[in-house]
Amino acid sequence: MKIPMNDVGAQHAALGAELERAVLEVVRGGHYIMGPQVAELEGALASYLGVKHAIGVSSGTDALLVALMGLGVGPGDQVLTSTYSFFASAGAAARLGATPVLLDIDPDSFNLDPTALEAWLAGNDVSRVKAILPVHLFGQCADMARILELAARYRIPVVEDAAQAIGATCPAGRAGAMGVAGCYSFFPSKNLGGIGDGGLVVTGDDALADRIRRLRVHGAEPKYHHALIGGNFRLDTIQAAALLVKLPHLEAWHRARRERAAVYDEALAGVATTPRCTWGREHHVYNQYVIRVARDRERVRSALAAGGVASAVFYPVPFHLQECFRSLGYSRGDFPQAEAAADTSLALPIYPGMTAEQQAHVISLLRAACG
Repeated sequence: MKIPMNDVGAQHAALGAELERAVLEVVRGGHYIMGPQVAELEGALASYLGVKHAIGVSSGTDALLVALMGLGVGPGDQVLTSTYSFFASAGAAARLGATPVLLDIDPDSFNLDPTALEAWLAGNDVSRVKAILPVHLFGQCADMARILELAARYRIPVVEDAAQAIGATCPAGRAGAMGVAGCYSFFPSKNLGGIGDGGLVVTGDDALADRIRRLRVHGAEPKYHHALIGGNFRLDTIQAAALLVKLPHLEAWHRARRERAAVYDEALAGVATTPRCTWGREHHVYNQYVIRVARDRERVRSALAAGGVASAVFYPVPFHLQECFRSLGYSRGDFPQAEAAADTSLALPIYPGMTAEQQAHVISLLRAACG
């Protein structure tokens, strides 16, 4: 039995006729860049997320980049973010010449620790801080009530990285819709994934929305008139068409992921440290199901692989230990919770089409490997 981390092919097969029809409509229509499906998707996502403005862009990484550009982040500025995440969060700040200021994580949620954020803000000059960038990792919201309170106290904008968490919620609101801007990814492995790259920026700020819309087309408004220097951050029409087919199924897919997470939670209790749902399982969307393996993680991974089960390590090297960020001056031991997560976390297969037989096979192998 071969069990992948995420069976995108099976999902596409189930929607095959609709997807082919939608893509063919774009091909025949000839509007391949910023075609009508892009505006239709933006409207549908704005409604789903409960936001005023939704702006389709070329990727989740570009969503972060253009959101920070929209806030004027540049050389000499600082952006506060977690040291444990996918590279795009700190990378987007660095690409603009800003300094990523890295902070440790909460060990239960893997998200930015608001206590660490509060300590840094209280102990440092905040005049250069242009944004706080929390990441809603693996499908669960960070503690946004505390983060937003701190941001308001110090008058710092919050840009949410909700790339892995579209549809996730917490008491403070919906992932991506709580800060001045929220950024999403439509990479194929995401809960709402395209058939290539794609992303989205949302905001309730009219001026920021206008600025981001201009920045995504090289800063032009009208065409060939450039008051800003932007980039080519447009969402392809074919991606918008495919996402319009998938969006109506998203909540059902979330429910299916939660059901499989519940099975894992019960079967793996006492075997490994299962994900802690800070706000309750109904608020988590489980883009990844990440456990902690106390010892010999690679042996466990090998045992799963021998049984045909894929697994993944997200993320083996925190930002503060990455070669490209050596100049920031961090050292091993600076962020112990992030380092522990990097050393012990293991993601198991989870996806809506996963069968009970497949999941039972994963559980059996894992229980045997963990003794």
